[in-house]
Amino acid sequence: MISRITGKIIEKGVNYLVLDLGPLSYDVLIPSCVMQKINELNYFDGKIMLLTYHYSQVDQAKSIPVLIGFLNKIEKDFFEIFITVSGIGPRAALKALNKPISLIAQAIDEGDLVFLKSLPGIGEQRAKEIVAKLQNKVGKFGLIQDRALPAKSLAKDIAQEALEVLLQLEYKRNEALQMIKQVLEKNRDINTTEELLNSVYKQKLNG
Repeated sequence: MISRITGKIIEKGVNYLVLDLGPLSYDVLIPSCVMQKINELNYFDGKIMLLTYHYSQVDQAKSIPVLIGFLNKIEKDFFEIFITVSGIGPRAALKALNKPISLIAQAIDEGDLVFLKSLPGIGEQRAKEIVAKLQNKVGKFGLIQDRALPAKSLAKDIAQEALEVLLQLEYKRNEALQMIKQVLEKNRDINTTEELLNSVYKQKLNG
């Protein structure tokens, strides 16, 4: 069981890091709420230490080891309690946790189904199950100081990451910058690179 991992960041995607550990490199999946914080922090020489949730994903009779990374124990603890809800496995939780943990915890305690339904992959029934299972059990997570990320700085990080992806997809730099600018001007509520890229794609389809 891999409980933590330290390595140099050699690749960063929308929801993953590739860490170089010397003779080995590991893919580590990262929830959006954690990736937002990683984008705000500077790491000496690109090195980072992550606590990890390690599980095996069974796919067509194959068992694939998967690592999900967190910056601290409180983030990992919240992830582990979140996946105790029926129907929410590690992959679903990874996708759903795209807003600050403190806000998600607050929504659970207040029974805010509208907020919970805004999380990717969480419908009304699942939101009700989350409240039923976790209400009055996640108060300490509401104290996390993770909702003060500067909006302008965060938007800049998201735009830069989206630009890197579009350049990898062989779009010209000026074209990519223009597409990103148009989307952000129309959608000021975007807070992840994945949302931004999806909006760029939809905009391109609609011409």
